[in-house]
This record gives sequence, C-alpha cells and structure tokens, in this order.
Amino acid sequence: MDVLRLTCISIASVALLTPSFADDNLAAIQYLTADAYLDVSNGKRINNPAIIIADNRIRDIGQQGELAIPAGANVIHLEGQTLLPGLMDMHVHLTGDASDNFLEAQNYSIPRQTVKAVKNAETTLMAGFTTVRNLGADGYSVIATRDGIDADEIPGPRIWAAGHSVSITGGHCDDNFSAPEKKSLAGGVADGPWQVRAKVRENIKYGANTIKICATGGVFSKGTKVGVQQFSEEELKAAADEAHLRGLVIAAHAHGTSGIKAAIRAGIDSIEHCSFMDKEAIALAVKHGTYLSCDIYNTEYTLAYGAANGVPEANINKEKQVSQAQRDSFRAAVKAGAKMVFGSDAAIYPHGDNGKQFSRMVTFGMTPLQAIQAATINSADLLKQTDIGQIKPGYLADIIAVKGDPIAHIELLENVSFIMKDGVIYKQ
Repeated sequence: MDVLRLTCISIASVALLTPSFADDNLAAIQYLTADAYLDVSNGKRINNPAIIIADNRIRDIGQQGELAIPAGANVIHLEGQTLLPGLMDMHVHLTGDASDNFLEAQNYSIPRQTVKAVKNAETTLMAGFTTVRNLGADGYSVIATRDGIDADEIPGPRIWAAGHSVSITGGHCDDNFSAPEKKSLAGGVADGPWQVRAKVRENIKYGANTIKICATGGVFSKGTKVGVQQFSEEELKAAADEAHLRGLVIAAHAHGTSGIKAAIRAGIDSIEHCSFMDKEAIALAVKHGTYLSCDIYNTEYTLAYGAANGVPEANINKEKQVSQAQRDSFRAAVKAGAKMVFGSDAAIYPHGDNGKQFSRMVTFGMTPLQAIQAATINSADLLKQTDIGQIKPGYLADIIAVKGDPIAHIELLENVSFIMKDGVIYKQ
C-alpha cells in the first residue's frame, strides 16, 4: 500500500491499521481467519475459515489448519467475529447531511457539496458499506468524488454515480425553492422523450455510470404530490432505452402507484421508495424482474428531527403520508417474492447509520438472511457485477466482520468491527 494512499485515510483509521500495510511487498498476500464466515448465497455459517487474499482479490478459501499460510503473508486473526461480504447501499446522496438546515442546504455551491461528498464517502465506508449507488447530485460532484476514490486519492466506497437526476420542469428533482424571477432549473430537467434521451446522454458524457429519473412527486420537493406521476410512460421508456443502449442500469424515483407501474412497464431496472404499491404493481415487478429499493428506516429520523433541522411543515406532512404506506408495501412485496435491494436514501438520515435499516427490514417482513442478501448478492445482480457481493475465490476482497452471528442478531450490522475494501484494511 503506497504512502499517498495511506495518508488519505483519516488519522483515526490509520491508528487501526497494522504497520505492515504501509509496505506493498508485505501487503500483497494476506491470510485472514475468523470464527466463521457467512455464505450469503445459502445462509450457511462456515466455522473456522481461512482466506487468502492476493492484492485486491480473494485467491482461496479453506479451513484453518488445512489451508497453508503463504510465505511472507500478513496474517490477520479476527477472534469471535463473523466475516461477510462488504455491504452495498443502492440509494444514497453523499452530498447531503441530514442535520444541515434544510433550506440553507438548497443553496450550497458545487464545491461545498463536493466536500460534503468526500466526508460522507469515508463515513459510509467506515460503516461497512464498500459499494453504493449515488442517485442524484448537482454538478457531477459525486462523479468527481468517485474518480478521486478510484485514483486512491481519498477513501470511500465503490460508487455508481447518476449525475443529475432527470426531472420534468417543476417536478421532484427540479429546483422549485428558488424565486420565479431567478428562472432556476436543475441540471437534469427534460421534457419530452427526445429531451429525456439527450439528458441521459449528457449525464453519461460527464461520467455517470448509472441513471436516475424521477417518475413521481417526492417528499422533499416543493409543489409536488408524492403519489402523482410526472413523466409519461413514453418518456420513461425513452430514458430506459437510452440507458440500456449505453449499458447502464437505470433507477426511477417513484412513490405513486401509477408512476411505479409505468416505470416497470417502461423497462426501468429498479424502483426507488415504492410507497404506494397495490397488488398489480407488485405483480408487475415480479413479472418483469424489477428490483424494489424501499427506504423504510429514514422516516424515523425525519419525523423525529426534521422540524429542528428546518424541514418545512409541508414536507414533514408528506413524510407522514408515506411512512406507513411504504412499510406496508415493503411487507407485501417481500411476501410476494419480489426482487429487493438495500436502499436507504442516506442524507435524509445521517450517513454512517445505513446499517440501522437492516433491523427494520426484518421487522417488516424479511428474514435476516433476506435482508443481508438485499445488501450483497441482490445489489450485485442489480448492478450486473459478477465479482462483488460474495466471499468467493476470484471476487474482489471486500470483506467486513461483526462480533457475533448477524443471522441471530441482525442489529450487529450497525457496528462493523473490521472493514476491507479492494484488499485494503480500513478498520480493524
């Protein structure tokens, strides 16, 4: 591990690293053991594993005492701990902080938002989330943050970044808080199928590796109703077709039933929020293999702290309309066997608390294994990635650990004790 990479990790994190990780020769091969690891594909807890990591990939997995320690390997033993794949959150907003004054934050400059993203990226990684999908940010700020992480200039998770969220004029994801005379439009505004295609192309031009479109109104916008459809199905299909033509996965912000159904029929890959789903909407998702990403934790933070953080009463009232309906939809979708991923909408609650959603997913219908699969193999499938989401030979060395058995105690995922991303230890 080179000196530049090491200096980019916070002082607190450096204190947790063993000195050998400052030397490339010693860090190239690592031999990792723990009490157990969780095979997320089937829920089996494998006792006394030994894992050999070469550079940034898992080379071999065996049993302690049977799998030989390579000469010169750095040996790490995590006593009393269970290993899991690095977690994934498919819906975050790294440029926002929940505790900032809501209306003041609407006017943050792009450089200010980028600084926020750098800070929150490290916080997210240190919570055990080694991969995230950032669904919307101004000025390509998170794309720049992602590129800095990929260049080993700053610490953070692997990021799929959408660039600007695509929105209708005056819809959710447009700038509706500015006065009319300012004629302010958000960077993702597009009206009509060809404008939508052009906006998707523009996002890709400037580095987006995923796409987001706002199919319905939203909780935290001004002048929109959460259940009302914004884009027509024709416009949604144009966005989906353009994203797929370029090999990208596309997400649709969709609270309302009609918008959810239109987005699914249009070929959108994942539906975000999913608040008002009837049986037909869930059946459509199952039929089309559409992934559902339901942020069922953050409502607790909004209702408890939103007013103190300056969230207008109108927006808090919209959250009250959504919260129970969204959890009911989540439970019904799980029961119906819909494909589900872990999506928290981090920024609506504090970054780093992502893991608190696991216990709510279990409370509202999932088994602990299903909740963990949503944040590992299901998220990898959504992103069409075949080398993340499992502890398996050939996969990237994204590995976390918790003290105990997360299947028996899902809340353990709120306090991750060991974090490795790309073969580099960030917390031990």
